Amino acid sequence: MFGSGIIRGLGVTLKRTVTTFTDDVKRVPSRYINSIDTPAGKILQQPPEVQGLFTIQYPEEKRQLPENFRFIPMLVYEEETGKQRCTACGICSKVCPSQCIWIVRDQTKEGKPIPRPKEFYIDASICMSCGLCAEFCPFDSIKMNHDYELAVYDRFPSLILDLEELSVPTSYYAALYPAAWQEEQEAKRIKEERKRARAKKAAEAKAKKAAAAKAKGETKAEAKPRPKPRPRKEQKDEGADAS
Repeated sequence: MFGSGIIRGLGVTLKRTVTTFTDDVKRVPSRYINSIDTPAGKILQQPPEVQGLFTIQYPEEKRQLPENFRFIPMLVYEEETGKQRCTACGICSKVCPSQCIWIVRDQTKEGKPIPRPKEFYIDASICMSCGLCAEFCPFDSIKMNHDYELAVYDRFPSLILDLEELSVPTSYYAALYPAAWQEEQEAKRIKEERKRARAKKAAEAKAKKAAAAKAKGETKAEAKPRPKPRPRKEQKDEGADAS
């Protein structure tokens, strides 16, 4: 029938509208109660069981992004020490399909290379947000950011992100990736425990070896034959000869 598609579409819209009000009534006082207040605005959590229309007053309100959401990469540094995890190994720039990463390794005054980046650039205009750089990074330095608001007036140089713009502390990374952060900390704890266990085992083996060597030396000293005392008659004869 002519116009049946329009009628079905209006039916879907009417169903979503009615479902919105019924879902609001079921979730008194509000289904928007699961929200987080941040300096950037209110983050709304939309549970999967919510039905109907879910309205967000963007940009004052934003939807909470899933943990595995990925956008432009970021460089994580240790917040306690300020040390960059990145060692400027260059693996990320090699595996990047769009070749949007440039790295310059730092060096001493004598020209000796230092395992840290002096310059680090990402061209956000051609980055595909594929996440290969974060996947292949051996030092867990590169992670995918959740900051998707990168609107600028000038493409260049505004979308060429440097080391300062890409660097974020570990607390920021932990807030974006709580599950991954917990796994990383657990793996770090297990690694440190194994390292301490190996060190303790090596110290015990060294002490055991030293004790065995000491006991062996004492045994040799005890086993060494002592000189036999001369008979008293010989001693008297020698005294008589001397007189």
